[in-house]
Amino acid sequence: MALSSDSMRLRRRLRGGPMTEINVAPFVDVMLVLVVIFMIAAPLLTVGVPVDLPKAAVDPLNDEKEPLIITVDSEGLLYLQEAEIEEDALVPRLLAVSEANPELRVFVRGDRAINYGRVMEVMGLVSEAGFAKVALIAEVPIPQAETQ
Repeated sequence: MALSSDSMRLRRRLRGGPMTEINVAPFVDVMLVLVVIFMIAAPLLTVGVPVDLPKAAVDPLNDEKEPLIITVDSEGLLYLQEAEIEEDALVPRLLAVSEANPELRVFVRGDRAINYGRVMEVMGLVSEAGFAKVALIAEVPIPQAETQ
């Protein structure tokens, strides 16, 4: 009478021998849950403040360090990186950052529909905080196809 592999495993367990199999089903379940979570979360991580940037023909800047980005949306609200910030809280927050690195580059993004004076007010606040490297961000225009 031949013994099947299941009955041999049962005999080993009863004798007190070590179990040499690893149950991977819980591991696979956890990994599938993580995959689903990351699939849902990944698109949300790339969402920024929606701004309709003006177009300008300029060369892109190549900088290894990540700049500090201040955004003025179409309603005039301010955002520091991705977080909304009140105008009176902007200078203290920038001062806290500038103490750590006064040579940090600051980019100001202004919506095309916003008043130019509002963008200049924000740039004045950035300058007041002690930042010397302030730049405006614009989109590169898409060249129109020439018809013949």
